[in-house]
Amino acid sequence: MKDLHIDIHIHSACYEELDETQRRLVDAAKEATSHSYSPYSHFAVGAAVLLADGTIVSGSNQENAAFPSGTCAERTTVFYANSRYPDQPVCTLAIAARNESGFVDTPIPPCGACRQVLLETEQRYRQPMHIILYGEKKIFLIDGVKSLLPLSFGAEFL
Repeated sequence: MKDLHIDIHIHSACYEELDETQRRLVDAAKEATSHSYSPYSHFAVGAAVLLADGTIVSGSNQENAAFPSGTCAERTTVFYANSRYPDQPVCTLAIAARNESGFVDTPIPPCGACRQVLLETEQRYRQPMHIILYGEKKIFLIDGVKSLLPLSFGAEFL
């Protein structure tokens, strides 16, 4: 039996260390939290994607009393970008979240279902999707979805 070691590199930064494009994307994700419909969890999540042509698309989580019927901010945003701009690869995704006390201090990662959708989007355009996870006290920069979903299931298994 052998051990398998998976190395995942995540860069930690503060807002001031981001470049102008990254800051604009984080700001768009933070703004998108104001459009969240989250009357049950009171946890507003916003996401914004930067497309290859420079377009920024944002979205937010949308809850429903029948809990599986809602959708996360990441899927709302990526699905809209893919349907509205089908020929534009998603280059970068930023995610921000806040509760009733304000923006969270520690970055939140996407849920498992969102990770699978992000992986499919990355595979669709055959290029890595950079990910920015925003927190008030630190920001994580991730080079691609495979870092969020190692040993992932993709089209190559079908």
